[in-house]
Amino acid sequence: MKKLVMVGLLVQGITTHLTAQDSTSPKIPFSDIETNWQNGSDRRDSSVFHGVYFVPSVMVDVNYTHSFNKPIDNTVVGSTALARNNEVQLSHLSVGGDFTYQNARARLMMQFGTRSIVVPRNDVSPYRGQYQLANVYRYLSEAYVGYHFNKWYGINVDAGLFMSYIGLNSYYQVENWEYQASYTSDNTPWFFNGIRLQIFPTKHLKIEPWLINGWQSYGRFNKQPGLGANITWNPTSNFKILTNDYYGADAGGLPGRKRFHSDNSLLLRYYNNPKSKGISRMALSLTGDIGFEKGDGVNGFKSNDKKGPAQYFMSSMIYNRIWFAQNKLAWTIGGGIMNNPGRYLVLYPTGQASPLPDPNNPTQTEGKYPFSANPGDQFKAWDCSTNLDFMPNQSLLFRVEYVHRHANVPYFAGKGGVTSPNGYTTTPLPDDWRPDLVKSEDRIIFALLFRL
Repeated sequence: MKKLVMVGLLVQGITTHLTAQDSTSPKIPFSDIETNWQNGSDRRDSSVFHGVYFVPSVMVDVNYTHSFNKPIDNTVVGSTALARNNEVQLSHLSVGGDFTYQNARARLMMQFGTRSIVVPRNDVSPYRGQYQLANVYRYLSEAYVGYHFNKWYGINVDAGLFMSYIGLNSYYQVENWEYQASYTSDNTPWFFNGIRLQIFPTKHLKIEPWLINGWQSYGRFNKQPGLGANITWNPTSNFKILTNDYYGADAGGLPGRKRFHSDNSLLLRYYNNPKSKGISRMALSLTGDIGFEKGDGVNGFKSNDKKGPAQYFMSSMIYNRIWFAQNKLAWTIGGGIMNNPGRYLVLYPTGQASPLPDPNNPTQTEGKYPFSANPGDQFKAWDCSTNLDFMPNQSLLFRVEYVHRHANVPYFAGKGGVTSPNGYTTTPLPDDWRPDLVKSEDRIIFALLFRL
């Protein structure tokens, strides 16, 4: 009589559950790999829940961020991790878990807090057609069903809403080395809506094709779906390399404009002495992205008088992390750069600087003075950050982080904010008022992260 056991497999911040004969089965991929040090992965050694058919999960993310720009309306611009300055915020509350019965599988994670507003607003696919898709999906971070095939080291077929992998970082902050992600992660997808196939041909290799609606989009912009794949190779507990590649048509009403994006990451743990009261381990995380759009008025990496201006994305980020005191303390330092002429993947400012459609009147922009995002508009930016983590146990993390970000054009919220002269949406706008966007910002983030 076979015993049914749920095994948590951590691959790039996504928990995949497999069915196996027992917890020591050689057919469980990555079962001999220590992943709790990896950026974008669950840092727990074990789960407190051991259900046969359902394993629950709870994550809480509370932050306070102080902006030295002190915008009058407390609004954060250009981040999917933060929403409000100088206030205690419930950024993310996730409640759900994983269901299995024999080889059938499903995962449901509800999401509440400011991220349930901040992240969906960057998807304009719901403006095609009816039924307010942004509201329908807003409170779901993951919701999919699937089936596990006992072939090689496992094959999973899943359909629904699932996390993307681009940018290495996890959508869940409790899994990341840094809180405010660099542009490589923050300006690329956090979720996909469609179908994925996870193939584990060997114990240390995963190949995962996608057929999805589009680039972080609930709906589909044109006739063509998005295509992509993740390949992850994790041969030892000290080394991991992966690539994520995507192709689609993601400009609404411009079916001839095609997008390609390649994201590539490496993780290296170069020191490990977990019992040390001094330095207990050290690791490096490196990510590089390159992509472009071409057709219908833009021309990829090179401007052309007839085909249009260049429209591409190049970025990288690097972080180094050192653990101390038997992994109870950790210090991370790093940053990144981005070059995005055309601004086609830049997170748009909010409020009166937003160029997104007005939900109440989609034929007009949300902001009266929208941030320009036309082909040929240059956007270059860089950032750096450092933080200190205290981890008294595997479920709780206290973080303090300092972040500096800079852009070549006014982009971040300045003292005047992006809402109105006094910061309230109820205040009429004088003719001489404009959103206060500036080229740089400095902030300190305090975060309390919890997971069971």
